Amino acid sequence: MTDGCFFPSSADSLPYIHAMFLRRKKITLKERAREFVWPRSGWWRTFSYLFHRVARLPGSPYFVAAGFACGAALSFTPFVGMHIALACLLAWVIRASLLSAAIGTIVGNPWTFPFIWIWIYESGRWMLNETSGQVAKELNFSEFFGAFTEAFLRFDLVYLFDTAWPVFWPMVVGGIPTALAVWFVFYFPLKPIVGAYQKRRWKKQQEARDE
Repeated sequence: MTDGCFFPSSADSLPYIHAMFLRRKKITLKERAREFVWPRSGWWRTFSYLFHRVARLPGSPYFVAAGFACGAALSFTPFVGMHIALACLLAWVIRASLLSAAIGTIVGNPWTFPFIWIWIYESGRWMLNETSGQVAKELNFSEFFGAFTEAFLRFDLVYLFDTAWPVFWPMVVGGIPTALAVWFVFYFPLKPIVGAYQKRRWKKQQEARDE
């Protein structure tokens, strides 16, 4: 195992990492969209499956757990569409697993985003001591982020500063401390769990070799 780098030390392990996440059967775009919103196996089994995949990633418990925590934490920021890139950047800075960070962004999904966005917006308004402006229940965040993205691509500064900023800025303010807290919430429980999983797996491999 290795702490300092994303890939295992042996070049022979690289095809394994690539193949580990490949589907045996290709799915259509429609099926992919449905699976994203509601996995065929259900969210609980999906998270369980992802945990086992994460725990089997090469690297120390810190390397794996810290990476996943980066992905989970960045999901609690309003930088929609950039979560994976930012999570991988943060993981690189703290010498954690980039792949685990990318997987960790699954914490932000169509079922959790509405609650996340309401929380970071309202907590940001509270931290900024805002008494005016729209409350969360008056906003459609999905439409907001869609319009925000279009305005950003068109470089529509009028919309970005006059309309989007009063909503986006409180979400940034509320999202940063929330993301920091979420990082610790995921990292500290996950590190010993990954460590125990790796020890059990190593022990089974040793027993299999001794037979």
